[in-house]
Order: sequence, then structure tokens, then C-alpha cells
Amino acid sequence: MDPKTITAAAAGTWTLGDRTVHRIGFGAMRLTGSAAFHHGTPSDRDRAITVLRKAVELGVNHIDTAAFYFSRLRSANELINSALSPYPDDLLIATKVGPFRDWSGEWGTSARPEDLRGHVEENLRQLGRDHLDLVYLRRMRQESVADHFGALAELRTAGLIRHLGLSDVEPRHLAEARAIAPVVSVQNRYALDHRDPRTDELLRICGEQGIAFVPFYAIAGDAGPQGATTAHDTAVREIAAAHGASPAQIRLAWTLGRGPHVLAIPGTGDPDHLAENVAAGALHLTAQEVQRLDSPRGAQPAEPVTG
Repeated sequence: MDPKTITAAAAGTWTLGDRTVHRIGFGAMRLTGSAAFHHGTPSDRDRAITVLRKAVELGVNHIDTAAFYFSRLRSANELINSALSPYPDDLLIATKVGPFRDWSGEWGTSARPEDLRGHVEENLRQLGRDHLDLVYLRRMRQESVADHFGALAELRTAGLIRHLGLSDVEPRHLAEARAIAPVVSVQNRYALDHRDPRTDELLRICGEQGIAFVPFYAIAGDAGPQGATTAHDTAVREIAAAHGASPAQIRLAWTLGRGPHVLAIPGTGDPDHLAENVAAGALHLTAQEVQRLDSPRGAQPAEPVTG
């Protein structure tokens, strides 16, 4: 499989709100540097802009970002604005509000409902837009999302937001939010080696209700915000070899295989890795391969790979 010849269209599409997007998108967090958020080496700005433009050239029309994605010298939103504005008509940019970082990069307390308008307006300024396509409320351990989601629903009515989503939630939070306003997407951590019964239930509910499910850290494993894992179990490695693919591509193919409503948003600051991630949308695993990946034995990690 030559990733340079495959576009995001190979993954198929999903209707996200009022926009049809390819099921392989792009997560912008890794654009800002070598480590999550603030303390790593800042990215090369020209290279980050190249990655964004290449993503669009490869058919990516769903980008996930946030105003709190910034390192010492880089802001993901600013990079997106510089690289892609004026934005293509078919490009959907999703952002998140709820968490808060001050200008030094330190995390503050989570936003109160009355703070969310300021968070939305900051994303608008950074992205250079007069409305946001999709805004996720990132739950910060609160038992109820009603007050925060209600504040975003008011901003939707005011025209600052087109569509609403939820992040880091349980099924009960989805039901609570849907009683207030439509929810088009749910974004939770979910991966081949990072699953729990509540998220599996949420995945099922989203499929039944026509809501997109957008897992983050799908190829990260325990590495989380640091990027793609290098620890792959034997099943992943052997299936990757059989397809002439990378282990990360197998993880993405498994993720997309969880349902037609599942959208992947792998992130990278490397143009070659970007092309590989997009090409994963063309991979189709057999039922036997999926069963092997899902088996407890297949989930046991092997020694990390270096180099």
C-alpha cells in the first residue's frame, strides 16, 4: 500500500451536523511541539503549516483543535489560521472548551458556565472566524453537564456555534445534554488497548442515535498526549506485516471498524506520518483479524520497538 496515492476519501464519510466529512480527520494538538502542550521542544512552524496544507490536499476535511493547544512558541489555532485561511468551504473545524490554561501554560480551574462565552470568543479570534462549526464541552469531572451545556446551547442560538458535542463523558451525560440541545458528536478516549464498559456502551448508543463517536489517542496507547505508542503486541505486528502496513495503521483501521459513525482524528507533526494515517482509511481487516485483536491474549503488550 503506497500511502502517497491514498486520500481521506478511502475511509468513507459521515454526516457531522450539516457537513459531510471523511472519517479520517486530523487532530491538531501535536502540531505545537514534541510534548503535550507547553514543556516540550516547540515545533518547526513551517513544517507544521506544511502538514496542515498537506492534510487538506489529501482530502482531510475535519480538523480537531482547541485554544488550549499551545506550547511556548506555537498555537494550534494560529497555525491552522495561517495555513488554511481562507478556509475551504467543505472544511469542518471542531474545537473544545472547558479546560483552562493561563498564558504561562499552567492549568487553571475548569471554566464556569458563565466563562464559556469567553472561551468560544477566544477560539473565534484565534481561528479568524465569525462562528465555530462544532464546539465540544469537555467535562472536567463535574457530575452534571447541564449548566455548562446549557450555556453553550445559548451561544448556539446566538449564532456563534453551529453544532455541539461532548467530550470525556458517560452515557448519562449524553442523555442529560440531549434534553437541552442536539448533540452531533461525542469525543472520548478509546483505543484498541484503552477501553472500558461505559465507553463501549457510549459507542453503541451513539451509533443507535446517529451521533458521531470521535475517539482521541486512538494510536497512542499509554503514551497518551506524547504521541503514537511504540509498544505493539504480537497480534498488531503480525497483522500489520500481513497487510504491508504499520502497526499504527492497523490500530486506526481497527478504530474505524468499530462502526460507520466512528471518526478518527490522529495527530502528527510529520508529513510522512500524516500520509500513513490517512492511508489507514483504505485498510480493511478481516473478521478473524478483528477477533484476534479483540481477544485478551491479543491485547497483551510486547516490548517497545525502538528506531
